[in-house]
Amino acid sequence: MNTQTPRRHGALALTLTILCLALAGGVASAPAAEAARPFDVTGRSIAELAAAQAQGRVTSLQLVDAYLARIARIDRSGPTLRSVLALNPQARAQARALDRERAAGHIRGPLHGIPLLIKDNIETADPMATTAGSLALAANRGGRDAPLVARLRAAGAVILGKTNLSEWANIRSTSSVSGWSAVGGQTRNPYALDRSPCGSSSGSGAAVAASLAAAAIGTETDGSITCPSSMNGLVGIKPTVGLVPRTYVVPISHSQDTPGPIAHTVADAALLLQVMSGPDPQDAATRDAQGHFQVAADLNAGVNLTGQRIGLLPASNALSGVQALLAAAARRLAAAGATVVEVQPPAEADKLGDLELTVLLTELKADLNSYLATTPAAVKTRTLADVIAFDRAHADLEMPIFGQEQFERAEATAGLQDAGYLKARAESLRIAGRDGLDKIFAAHQLQALIAFTEGPAMPIDPVNGDALNSSGPGNLPAIAGYPHLTLPMGLVKGLPVGLSVIGLAWSDAQVLQIGAVCERLLGPVAPPRYARSTARLLELR
Repeated sequence: MNTQTPRRHGALALTLTILCLALAGGVASAPAAEAARPFDVTGRSIAELAAAQAQGRVTSLQLVDAYLARIARIDRSGPTLRSVLALNPQARAQARALDRERAAGHIRGPLHGIPLLIKDNIETADPMATTAGSLALAANRGGRDAPLVARLRAAGAVILGKTNLSEWANIRSTSSVSGWSAVGGQTRNPYALDRSPCGSSSGSGAAVAASLAAAAIGTETDGSITCPSSMNGLVGIKPTVGLVPRTYVVPISHSQDTPGPIAHTVADAALLLQVMSGPDPQDAATRDAQGHFQVAADLNAGVNLTGQRIGLLPASNALSGVQALLAAAARRLAAAGATVVEVQPPAEADKLGDLELTVLLTELKADLNSYLATTPAAVKTRTLADVIAFDRAHADLEMPIFGQEQFERAEATAGLQDAGYLKARAESLRIAGRDGLDKIFAAHQLQALIAFTEGPAMPIDPVNGDALNSSGPGNLPAIAGYPHLTLPMGLVKGLPVGLSVIGLAWSDAQVLQIGAVCERLLGPVAPPRYARSTARLLELR
């Protein structure tokens, strides 16, 4: 069993000190004995890795090799997490080139030489397919970077590989099993291997928790960044829809899809979001993104809670351990000067599920057909109908556990001008947005809303599919398109539970700043122990 040093959630600072070290140019000489000693990447934040490179204690190539070694030891064997779907054969060459730049005095910034993983529904120009976990896209090598990847690459990040995901981002079936794909198999939660990593960015969450990369990029339509972050003891943010471009990302819904970071600290998430955000002429949703995101380099100095009003959504449907964690978090915020006000969810929130599904299935058909039309000629599935036919023809590989009834329902939808779709989108926006979060924030004069993110990780169940212990308010910001941050709140029976911080449109920086205060007040969570089962995890406590 691997032992790990605790994650340094208190190491918030993407500080000017680190920046100055990085920008000073060159790699300081290190004693030969220290240079020969393997660098421990376990639980390290981006800020720590940037400082270590600047101080000459490690090179980008050594970081890549350290992560590759962990992937071989933990992901491909040992606990066998199956969180990394593909490795980039050019990663070591990218790292060498960045090391040469550093030696020549050219430092791109705090991401220079930092290895990252990318969810496998986001295209990269590296020689790796973008499959969304489906064999139907096994030939999808377009040789193009999604704009968000191009921005990370330009900032100095090394693209280490692609992460496994819930196939087609968990939209194919009502009885899907989070973390399973035909290409990558079943991803497992590193805290207890019989527990779900949650989806659909399951591989991104499990991989970062296991320190298989410094951070990862996921995507969310509803819960697919926040849930795996919560259940793997990490920080993740679903940004305002339109802050980060979706071009060359395999879509579900243009109304709700957004990429976002999964990381060890709030500061890391803020840095990644800063780099990825901004307008993209190919994504109309980003036209208002310019200037909406600028977070302080040192998040510790970002917010004084005195006078801040924070709404608290009660966890009445959650386990008692989750309720206790949320109550303790609220008390700490109040002790730090915030006014914490209990609020209630929108009166019509129970209608959102059916309305949202109508929107997602209608947009899935239109948006996926548009995306598939841009893929290389080697991809023979050019429409959703083609994918459905492919799955039927390869049912032994594609549907050994669950079917594709959601795909079939989507194929039967009537298009983006259908009156039923238009009504569902307008009603869901009203309930989640204008009469939901907007009204709650205005009525109580809130700066942010807090809640529990999700209950502890559910068992992996290929018979019945996913069954959440309890679910937080993530559908409200998902449908409204508002920012939703999660960060570790504590453990319940050895399994992580996240604290959500939710804001209104374009308040991503404020959400992160308040999240940084919460992170400092709540402290770190214990790292994963790769218990073979939940029963074994309880024995280890």
